[in-house]
Amino acid sequence: MRHLTIHTGALLAAGLIAGPAGCGSSGDGRSGDGPPKASRPAAAAAEPQRQGGAEIATVLGRRIAVHKRKGDGAVWKTLSNPNEMGATRVFLVDAEDGDWLKVLLPIRPNGSTGWVKASDVELSATTRRLEIDPKAFRFTVLDGGKVLRTGKVATGEGGTPTPVGRFYFTELVEPPDPGGGYGAYAFGLSGFSPTLKSFAGGPGQLAVHGTNKASALGGKASHGCVRVSNDDITWMAKNLAIGTPVVVKE
Repeated sequence: MRHLTIHTGALLAAGLIAGPAGCGSSGDGRSGDGPPKASRPAAAAAEPQRQGGAEIATVLGRRIAVHKRKGDGAVWKTLSNPNEMGATRVFLVDAEDGDWLKVLLPIRPNGSTGWVKASDVELSATTRRLEIDPKAFRFTVLDGGKVLRTGKVATGEGGTPTPVGRFYFTELVEPPDPGGGYGAYAFGLSGFSPTLKSFAGGPGQLAVHGTNKASALGGKASHGCVRVSNDDITWMAKNLAIGTPVVVKE
């Protein structure tokens, strides 16, 4: 199991849980309003290396150079490790080409990709993925073609929709109060709100998290994040690795 360190200072600075766009609730002052602190680091289950599925690239050094094109000598972006949340930085691999990897980046605009050197990361794999169906307000966790778990979700409402696209888990946080608005756990996502550039001191990062208002599941209730039941998010925290692909369908 790969343990991820979440530092309280980084948590507050980056605004995870307080800062992700959809972690607040319109019409419910108890659901995600205010900046709760992390009680302790949360660890996500790591998948063993397998054939097929998705590849996850874990950064090895204190920073990593990202290039717009493979083999390009000019560095486009330099990303820190750990990330802004204090968690080990990971990428979802989109393609491999020799000594280079094309990876999905946790930056705006959603869906951005870049190239990193394979020698700068450690590769692992997972056959599991999370799919969100906003129209049906359902999630499905699959292992290859096998359904492992399904349940209700709440998504963004009004002018703060949950964006469609391909994302991945970037960190896992355990709130100090499992009965609070963020539930038992919150997975940070690599995507951001399309309408909120900041939220409660954070960058408008999206998340999949639990809730203290299960009655809101099955409808639109958030500022863009995906809410699931506390039982479901606890299961995900135990069974899905950081880097697991997340697909929000149209």
